[in-house]
Amino acid sequence: MTQLTDEQKRDFEAAAFRTLVEHLRTRSDVQNIDMMNLAGFCRNCLSNWYGDAANSAGVDMSKDESREIIYGMPYAEWQALHQTDASEAKKAEFEARRPKDH
Repeated sequence: MTQLTDEQKRDFEAAAFRTLVEHLRTRSDVQNIDMMNLAGFCRNCLSNWYGDAANSAGVDMSKDESREIIYGMPYAEWQALHQTDASEAKKAEFEARRPKDH
């Protein structure tokens, strides 16, 4: 296995993260509830983790600010443009699988 420096690991992780965020922005057809039901996380989770990391590092970041970073626009705007109503079946599946911190 290739030995990486801590700086290389950080740089590669950051590049992978940026690619993931860009991918999620281009796939607005994929709803958060679908991501939650299939993978156990969604864009909101990612924005929460981002905000938690910022706050842990002493950078005061609100939930709205971290969501705008992940969504590429204010969350309310993204919802108006892309969010669709979830079926009752998807809602029931989410409730059955809902992580304890949601």
